[in-house]
This record gives sequence, structure tokens and C-alpha cells, in this order.
Amino acid sequence: MTARILIVDDEPNIRTTLGRALDLEGFDVVLASDAASGVAAVEESSPDLVLLDLKLPDHDGLWVLRQVRSRTDPPPVVMMTGHGSTDAAVEAMKLGAIDFLEKPLAVDRLLVTLRNALRLDSLDRDVAQLRRSAEIRHGMVGESPALSRVVQAVRQAAPTRMRVLITGESGVGKELVARAIHDCSRRAARRFVALNCAAFAENLVESELFGHERGAFSGADRRREGRFQQADGGTLFLDEVGEMPLSIQAKLLRVLEEHEVLPLGASRAVPVDVRIIAATNRDLQEEVQQGRFRLDLLQRLEGLLIHVPPLRARRDDIPALALHLLDAFCRDNEFEPRELTDDALRALQDYEWPGNVRQLANRVGRLAAMTLSSTIDGADVRRALQDVPKLEGAELPTEGPLYAVLEALERRIIEDRIARFDGNMTRAADDLGLERSHLYKKIKKLGIQR
Repeated sequence: MTARILIVDDEPNIRTTLGRALDLEGFDVVLASDAASGVAAVEESSPDLVLLDLKLPDHDGLWVLRQVRSRTDPPPVVMMTGHGSTDAAVEAMKLGAIDFLEKPLAVDRLLVTLRNALRLDSLDRDVAQLRRSAEIRHGMVGESPALSRVVQAVRQAAPTRMRVLITGESGVGKELVARAIHDCSRRAARRFVALNCAAFAENLVESELFGHERGAFSGADRRREGRFQQADGGTLFLDEVGEMPLSIQAKLLRVLEEHEVLPLGASRAVPVDVRIIAATNRDLQEEVQQGRFRLDLLQRLEGLLIHVPPLRARRDDIPALALHLLDAFCRDNEFEPRELTDDALRALQDYEWPGNVRQLANRVGRLAAMTLSSTIDGADVRRALQDVPKLEGAELPTEGPLYAVLEALERRIIEDRIARFDGNMTRAADDLGLERSHLYKKIKKLGIQR
């Protein structure tokens, strides 16, 4: 595709000379003789690049540069002047000019500058598009100030090598934020590996993280790579890091300091290059004070801190997010498209969403699956948001061995609490009077499908 170059210069000879030279190189050239016509040409011809003189009869080039850069999707600008001025060059760069050339222009130097500017602009647009796609794909939909701060933090964190600690309530989408950081980073081509620190018993977390050799412990019938080795060159996401046992925290700290892991049963450490992103719904400062989390580990993990607000703190995003989730659910399940009426969106917006985005996604999916009509109205939403039926009305088994009856009752109670809090494991565990890690163990033991 031919790039279009707008030349803004008040000297006819320079416009003609540069125009011919660029035309011979295959560029589509647009000419303007003063500031006003230059700004108008940007609006009318949508150039891919502006070659702009500093001295113009009606306004100076910096005024034009400000007008161009104020556009939503501005083209790159290369400034030129016959009156060399360091101050003007510095000011132009501050305002967003990509380069500053002195007249008389050498055509070869000009062509190199223009092609580099166009290539960099194309790369920036590709990266911006990838970032926007990643943000949408990971549920960062909406324009509220609270969400904008998260999106900006993701954009700032992604290109760095720094560790990131993500905080927020259960269900707000901390793992989605972590994946967005990875997808927008230089490690995007390598693996994103996640470990829920609350989902494993203490004696298994070490093997899951660092791996083991064959015969390292009873049942280790083969060698296994840990999550660190699996994520080598990529990103390791430690979810619910506040649930990690103290004994494992010390070993994790050593890995972060030495950049190598020692699998269980191994005699030689293995070097790893892994970016760590951790997440928690706990107050880790409080956990440190209570002696449940190491201060030195917290200091290593919180290189950059991103707080993800609860859904109730960004209600303005709920309609756009609900429509996005509905579209994604229908597409993934090969459903005919569904629509949410304005009344339905208002009903969703008025709800408290204690389970945050995860709960909203579950309810939107249920609405899409259970509503026969292609249009989901406010009454459909309000029925879906009614409380889950209480356990007391459910039929429970009474026949068989006592342990089987008790297991069935325990399973039913846990399933009820998980459903009542729409998958929010922290709230379910609190309501049951259990530690979250203990609840996960019971779920695994009883074979409960979450």
C-alpha cells in the first residue's frame, strides 16, 4: 500500500523539489503552503506522515504540530527548518515530532528518515492493536476511571522485566490481568504457567513448583518438571500466593534470588529465566504482621503493584462487560446471538455482584443458556439474580453406611455454599468457617465439580 506524505512548506521551490523526489520513490504526495491549509489537508487527506516546516507565514510549525498531535489517531510528524535552533528541536520532540531535519535536505537522508518513521509508526500501531485485543480478550472492557487505571498499569508493566503483585477480591479477574501483562510483554511467545497456591497440600506445593526426580518420594515413579521449568523464558503466575506455606515461601525466595531451582531428589540446580506475577485477595502486610507471610518475600514480589477494583466500584462498565461476556458465551457455545434489553442491562447494573466478574460471567452464561428468546429482558435477569434455593428443602440420603451419608451431606453443603456465592471460594470458605486451602482439599476429596 502506497504511503501518503503531506509536505507543509511556504517555499514553492522546496515543495516542488521534495514532491518530485518523493513521487519518484513511489509515495503519494500532498502539498500545503501554510499552517491553515496544512491542518485542513490532514483532515481531508489522512496522510500517513507529515513533513512540516518550522517557519510558516500564518502560524509556526509547532502550532501545526499541536493541532496534528491532538487528533485521535495522529500521523507521525517530521519537522524541518532552515533556521537551526536547538530549543525549537527540543520543543518539537516534546510535542511528539518523530525527528527534526535541517535544510537544505539531503534526499537520501530524508528518505531514510521517512521510511524509519513510517516503519516505527506501523510497529506502534500493531503493538497498540495487540494490546487492545489482549485487554478485550481478558475482559478489560469498559471506560470507567477505575478500569482505566488497571489498563494503564498493565500497559506500563508489560514491557518491563519487573515482578508484579496483583491484589483484589476473589472473582475480579486477577488471573486475566496477569495473562494480559504476559500477552503484551516480550515473553508473549513463551508459556504462561499458573499455579493456585491454595489448591495443593503443603507436601505437594514444593513438587509442583520445583519438580522432582524419579524416586524422590513415595509415588514419584518418574521425573517431573515443576512450574518454574515449564515457564522457563515465559511467565509464572502464582495465584493466591498468600496461602503458600511458610516452608515453601523460604524456598521460593531463594529461587527468586538465585534464578535457579533444585528439584526434589536432584543433586544439581537448574537455571530458570521466569517472570513472576503473583496475586492475592489477602492483605499481605497484615499477613506479615501475623507471622504468616515473609516480609522479605513480599518485598521481592511487589516490584509493581496493581489493584483490581471490585465490580461494584465500576458499575458504569457493567453494561459493556455484560454484552462482551454474552457475545463470547454465544460464540464459544455456538448459540445464536442473544441481546440484552436496556432494562436487562439496568438490572445487571443495579446488582451488587459479590462474586465480581466471575459471578457476572456465570449469570450471563446461564441467561444465554436458559432464555429461549433471542432477547433477554429485565424480568429474565431479575429471575436469574434471585437467591439460590436453601439446602433445607433438598432431599438427602439416609440409607447406607454412616460415613457415606455424612460425605453426601458434606458434599451437598459445600456445593450449596459455592453456588450461593456464585463460585466465590473465599466467601464460601468464610461462610463455612474454613480456611480457603481446607475448602479446596475437601472439594478434591469429595470429587466436587466446581
